[in-house]
Amino acid sequence: MTHLMKKGYLVLALLSLFAMEVQAQQDPHYTQYMYNMNVMNPAYAGSKENISGGLLYRQQWVGLEGAPKTATFAIHSPVGKNVGLGLSAISDKIGPVEETNVFGDFSYTINMGGQSKLAFGLKAGATFQKIGLFSEIGNGYTQQPGDFAFDENSSNIKLNIGSGLFFYTDKYYAALSVPNMLDGKHLDITRNGQEYQFGSDTQHYFLTSGYVFDLSATTKFKPSFMLKSAFKAPTSLDCSANFLFLDKYEIGGTYRLDDSFGAMVNVAVTPSIRIGYAYDHVISDIKGTAPASHEFMLLFDLNLSKKVSVSPRFF
Repeated sequence: MTHLMKKGYLVLALLSLFAMEVQAQQDPHYTQYMYNMNVMNPAYAGSKENISGGLLYRQQWVGLEGAPKTATFAIHSPVGKNVGLGLSAISDKIGPVEETNVFGDFSYTINMGGQSKLAFGLKAGATFQKIGLFSEIGNGYTQQPGDFAFDENSSNIKLNIGSGLFFYTDKYYAALSVPNMLDGKHLDITRNGQEYQFGSDTQHYFLTSGYVFDLSATTKFKPSFMLKSAFKAPTSLDCSANFLFLDKYEIGGTYRLDDSFGAMVNVAVTPSIRIGYAYDHVISDIKGTAPASHEFMLLFDLNLSKKVSVSPRFF
């Protein structure tokens, strides 16, 4: 089999995977979702007492060429008594397809009495897409004249908005969000006045919840779940259970419905910096080719006022 034929089969596989991403899980997977909620839900912005943020990198389906690679950055802070502001960025690459999302977040929080708070959030920003079929698959060579899908790279920019709700106390939380509310098209190519559409965006809904149980003076139990659905596509359900020791060391397990199970661990290396790692063992049909996924995380808090938190949170 020639190198060119191999690349042809590769791109067919990648486009098939991308089509599944488009229809079923357009927004990237996160195993450590409970520490990455600012990316999914704008209402989370400002929920901590100080400036907080994090970095996350995920390499999915290790061993499969062109498999998804995702990097995120998020930072948010309270502004005044009820307002929160945030910024988030997501870089996602699947084979020859690159997508970068940059959003600004706004939230407004209502005190429901006691430790209970309800936040409403909005996000707005842009998605930058680049499809490098010509440069990355054809290596700058048009395999067949007139094959418009491969004879040039394509790129586009689209605006989008999102919204969310976040109810929380110092012990539990429940949240609902739609990170991308506007339907859109991508992988579009126009030739001779005819538009060819190979992919489109659809709204995804995220429902998340978690609780912190005090098992002893030094041990906490933190179950949580995330339900993701586009209604027209299969639903994704993540269930996790973590144990936190001495408010510093955390270890737990996770299960993603019909997809994978795994483990995660994180540690507070300083009072304001926490690092984490998650491993997913794939059990879906792709397990023979790509049996594992890896995820790395860095969280930080910037306590510029140097005040002691009166209500520390563990999510």
